[in-house]
Amino acid sequence: MKSRFALTMGDPCGIGPEIILKALKNHPDLYNHGHPVVVGDKSIFLSLMQNLGIQMEIMDFTPDKQINPDPDHLYCLDLGLPPHKPEIGQITAAGGRYAYTAIKKAIECTVRKIFSAIVTAPINKEALQLAKVPYLDHTEILTRLTNSVDTMTLFVTGPLRVFFYSRHIPLRDVAASLSAEQLDTAIMNSCRYLEQIGIARPRLAVAALNPHGGEQGMFGDEELKFLFPAVERARNRAQQVFGPIPADSVFHLAKEGTYDAVLSLYHDQGHIATKTLDFHRTVSLTMGLPFLRTSVDHGTALDIAGTGKASEISMVEAVKAAASYAW
Repeated sequence: MKSRFALTMGDPCGIGPEIILKALKNHPDLYNHGHPVVVGDKSIFLSLMQNLGIQMEIMDFTPDKQINPDPDHLYCLDLGLPPHKPEIGQITAAGGRYAYTAIKKAIECTVRKIFSAIVTAPINKEALQLAKVPYLDHTEILTRLTNSVDTMTLFVTGPLRVFFYSRHIPLRDVAASLSAEQLDTAIMNSCRYLEQIGIARPRLAVAALNPHGGEQGMFGDEELKFLFPAVERARNRAQQVFGPIPADSVFHLAKEGTYDAVLSLYHDQGHIATKTLDFHRTVSLTMGLPFLRTSVDHGTALDIAGTGKASEISMVEAVKAAASYAW
């Protein structure tokens, strides 16, 4: 029996529902990878199909029913909320509430083994705040609701894999966030998660923080104080860890196969590299959960929501990644 994957609708005011419909309708090869089930508001998908001219019959999903999804049949696990007409292109509390409810329901079902992985469409952090959701983003929601520890984000763009030491913190706080304990944890977990997706004896490169790796303290001493010692400790643990390697070259070297992954120190350092390589095919994986979560690596794109212009390619790649890496 093929695995079932939950596809959460994302913020209904953005492009999430649209890219889900386009992915499932226009890419029949996805059904060779597993059985996708949309977790969202059925009325929103029905309305969107009419607006986009997409013809699919929505089927109610129940865990005990065998399903055979195809480009003409969309299986939906409805949220059980009142029918909602989203304010397309706007940041609203309702958008945040529906997005969060879909994630929460998908988590509950996946923990119960109804689904083998979760694929998420984009959400809006401001909308979550308006809805009084007590979590900042997908990673925090998934971590807290599954009582997980040491979760990490892994970006995959073709041959390039990038982990993140820190996520949503101001750039001015990145240097202050470096610590021996947290670096050791991030390095050990990065190596462990690479093994989890099938890479034996992984080679991990640690990106430098400062230009030219600090030039022996000329342009900053974080490499000398924190990064070189962390790499040395990892090598003493018999892990294949290298660096710190200047950020202007480390991502290229990893793309060429010198390393299996890079540990990026902050958000934009890794995002710029992966999105420049291939914006539409960058996929985000959340590691350290009791199941795999994959996601598109872009936002809600409120400026084009409802226009039919959104590309579904990242959603297609996220579904394929869920099928490839799910455990």
